[in-house]
Amino acid sequence: MADQLGAHLLVDAFEKHAINTIFTLSGNHIMPIFDAVINRPIKLIHTRHEAATVHMADAYSRLSYKVGVAMVTGGPGHANAISALYTAAMAEAPVVLLSGHAPLNQLGKGAFQEMAQADIAAPLCKASWTCAGPEYLAADFALACAIAQSGRPGPVHLSLPSDALEGKVAKVSQTPSPNAATIGTQSQALGLDHAKSVIEKLHAAQKPVVLVGPRGCHRYGKQLHQLSDALGVPVIATESPRGVGDPSLGAFAEVLAQSDCILLLDKKLDFTLKFGNAPTFKTDAKFIQIDSETVELDRSRKALGSRLELAVQADLASAIDMLISQAMQSSSRVKDANWLTWAQEAIAYRPSSWSSAQSNTPNHAHPGRAMLALQAILDSHPDSVLVVDGGEIGQWAQACLHAPNRVINGVAGSIGAALPFATAAAYTKPGVPVVAVMGDGTFGFHSSELDTAVRYQLPFLGVVGNDACWNAEYQIQVREYGKDRAKGCELLPSRYDQVAIAFGGGGAMVTDAAEVLPAALKLQSQGLPSILNILIEGLPAPNLKRT
Repeated sequence: MADQLGAHLLVDAFEKHAINTIFTLSGNHIMPIFDAVINRPIKLIHTRHEAATVHMADAYSRLSYKVGVAMVTGGPGHANAISALYTAAMAEAPVVLLSGHAPLNQLGKGAFQEMAQADIAAPLCKASWTCAGPEYLAADFALACAIAQSGRPGPVHLSLPSDALEGKVAKVSQTPSPNAATIGTQSQALGLDHAKSVIEKLHAAQKPVVLVGPRGCHRYGKQLHQLSDALGVPVIATESPRGVGDPSLGAFAEVLAQSDCILLLDKKLDFTLKFGNAPTFKTDAKFIQIDSETVELDRSRKALGSRLELAVQADLASAIDMLISQAMQSSSRVKDANWLTWAQEAIAYRPSSWSSAQSNTPNHAHPGRAMLALQAILDSHPDSVLVVDGGEIGQWAQACLHAPNRVINGVAGSIGAALPFATAAAYTKPGVPVVAVMGDGTFGFHSSELDTAVRYQLPFLGVVGNDACWNAEYQIQVREYGKDRAKGCELLPSRYDQVAIAFGGGGAMVTDAAEVLPAALKLQSQGLPSILNILIEGLPAPNLKRT
């Protein structure tokens, strides 16, 4: 074969792995790739900040069930992208971050933007390495995609030296770089005997529950409903940093407090579950764990001791399928016949008073009532998307709103990703209503991505809960130190709607919950990325209890 440039071989690899979209921000090191994609069936979504590229790739992967690819330049560009990897990692999203890199032949000599990029990214990734030469680019990219999707999915980083991209290749290597990751990518199925044992233990209990991690929220919803029906056991997917206080799960804490047998189905025993301790769980509650990673099984053994009755390594998809199959063949059932219904009612619980709640602050809406008004838009399409950022308004949104597809800040507890998430959602699901709720503080993180959304004609309804405050932190100050010691959380009641208009989008401001839906529908009809700026009372997030 004639010599080819490394960048062209990398683009060939994109096509081979069905990568047709890359979220990117241009820079010196990666310009060979920008040139190589010309006249190729690959779309570059060009963003305004490197972290936004990763957030968009993250949302894309969660909604499409594909690998999301982000591409940035080296040095500071790479550093800017890093923080967003944590959100993707905790969401268990298969994202590949491609970063330009100083040329290999200049390393150690003070090259432009030389940085130990792979080392910096490594703590936040399943694997991280630097391509060793142009002949390895295709094999390295294939390995990165495989690792990102294997076991518990997550981000992978690959640095691309500029001389590898610009170098000529006479023969393509069939193996990755010598310094590439050696992590296994083979799936591990749940065995028949283990599946039967798990089902027996669940059905021997009075009030068992199955807990699933973040992937269950955005990929396996239908299968988890089937699993619950087959087992006759509540199956609950969780992805909130609020853990047992997740407002989207109603009185979830009451369910856990009564459970006597808990199956952790690829769900980490971490801070979200209070590490399995009382009073979140009964002191004599028994645990079962199926997880794709031995490290999580080992961690649970240390935390639970003899309370962990069975620990099995297996991948989530195979475990769900095997458990459904065996449960449907089993004649046994949970001892408490009312338990499933009781748990479902607890999780569905919401105070009826929210629908008519009044704000105690003049010309400001009650956050719960304001959020409830938006459900009509999400109900207007069978494939609508709800995007929710962090903070107190994010918790109100999660408590009040539901949609067939949901992308939230997740276990990472980060803030600021709503606008990149919404942009990627509108791209991934064209013609579908996208409602993105964020706080006024978080709007400022990536407000310039309104430019991206307008450029690519990606409409969504961004909803800003504007209480002129970093309210989550303010509530901590009030709760822990007293209202008279609240400091450093004030913001201006800015016109975020006018910011959107300035970028070429739509915008409106309302001060009453009754105005929310009419204003939202009007903005939606414009077919633009829009911001509905709602002045709200700065209330703490709901903590749902029935008793």
